[in-house]
Order: sequence, then C-alpha cells, then structure tokens
Amino acid sequence: MAAVSLSVSTVKPLGDRVFIKVTASEEKTAGGIFLPETAKEKPQVGEIAAVGPGKRSDDGTRQEVEVKVGDKVLYSKYAGTDIKLGTEEYVLLSEKDILAIVD
Repeated sequence: MAAVSLSVSTVKPLGDRVFIKVTASEEKTAGGIFLPETAKEKPQVGEIAAVGPGKRSDDGTRQEVEVKVGDKVLYSKYAGTDIKLGTEEYVLLSEKDILAIVD
C-alpha cells in the first residue's frame, strides 16, 4: 500500500485515533547481512506524536485514550493508514490497534 503524502504542519487525530511516528526498521540482520529495501518488514514500533480526544460512549461521555504523546508503542503490523510528512513516516490508527506500550 502506498503512503499518503501530506504538506501540512500539524495533524490532529479525531476520536480514539492516534498519530504515530514510525521507528526506522533494521538495516541488517542479527548475522550482519544488509537487507535491501524490498526485503525489510513493515515496522511495528513507533512513538506517539498526537492523540485524539477519545471515543464517545453510548451516553455521550468521552473515554480518554490510554496512551499519551511520547509513549513508545507496539502496534498491529497492517493497521492504520501510512502517512508521509516531508521525510518522516507516520501511521494513523485506532487505539484498539495498539498492542502494548514498550520501553
């Protein structure tokens, strides 16, 4: 899937969506073999850049998002929409697609 390229300065997610800055994937294997661009796996780790206000419940109240800006997270491999801002890569996805907060 191709990434969406945007020429904006800020992105503000809506609802329970989060905007994640993708961490670069490894350039070589543990054995020292350098990987070509086509052999690299899609990254699954990134840092939260922005969060939405939260999902609305049935009674109209907001359920806050559990993650915050700056958290490093592990997310589902093929979740969300890939977005490119300048040279930086991001992914916009729902909070439910985040699997864990990592250190």
